[in-house]
Amino acid sequence: MAWGPCLQRWLTLIAVVMLLVGFGPMARQVQGADDLAALSRQVSRLHDQGKYTEALPIAKRYVTLARRERGEEHTEFASAIAWLATLYRLQGRYSEAEPLFQRSLALYEKALGRDHQHVSTMLNHLATLYKDQGRYSEAEPLFKRSLALYEKAVGRNHDHVGTALNNLAALYRAQGRYAEAEPLYQRSLAIREKALGPDHPHVSVALHDLASLHKDQGRYAEAEPLYQRSLAISEKALGPAHPEVGTAMDSLALLYVRQGRVAEAEPVHKRSLAIREKTLGPDHPHVGKSLSNLAHSIHDAV
Repeated sequence: MAWGPCLQRWLTLIAVVMLLVGFGPMARQVQGADDLAALSRQVSRLHDQGKYTEALPIAKRYVTLARRERGEEHTEFASAIAWLATLYRLQGRYSEAEPLFQRSLALYEKALGRDHQHVSTMLNHLATLYKDQGRYSEAEPLFKRSLALYEKAVGRNHDHVGTALNNLAALYRAQGRYAEAEPLYQRSLAIREKALGPDHPHVSVALHDLASLHKDQGRYAEAEPLYQRSLAISEKALGPAHPEVGTAMDSLALLYVRQGRVAEAEPVHKRSLAIREKTLGPDHPHVGKSLSNLAHSIHDAV
């Protein structure tokens, strides 16, 4: 009988130790959840910093762990493969991104219903991939459905609606449908400035895209201040070496070339090229575009 209290104390101590070291299936589940959340945050942070190459192996670990801990029918797995697909798209690896976006969309529709906000987000991602590839007829219905779902889910004045409007407008601009694109760009800009403030990176994107529309229409005097404001916001919010800064500089340089201001364009093209090579890698399509634009500006200057 004397061993009873002592034995009980030992059993209690062992149980506490097992809990602290993460022993047992429940503890492993908790640890797995913590790891998944940490990986998701890390991928998101690197993506926002424009460090796509660094983010890629972490995204792959996120996919592997989500598959192991949650299974391939869970929304966590859908989120993980969507992040991986996003990084592939940003690196120009479209054939690898497409099946992952399609699978993520199908998983979200099955788990959450066809009208859920996450479904709208995946529609937007997949449509953007199609637009990047010039598959405009496939992209348009997805963009329109995404916009309608966002307006229903979060209201007409939410930043997500601004994103959907901007992306649909970009599709119209790529097709030369300028009259349809302009009011969408303007509405997107107004929503984002009101929802996020005038110095947010999403406002920079809206300014840049509206400026590009004006440039395509030959409205250079209207385009230039929008490009300059977009560049200033991006540099301040994202840092001078972010891919979005490279994009803004390339667009501004092209505007200078259109106006015959070749001497001003060349150094801007060179800086854009340096940023893109560093952040995207030498084989990215945007690097090729920067090289081509720089070559043209040098040729025109001769």
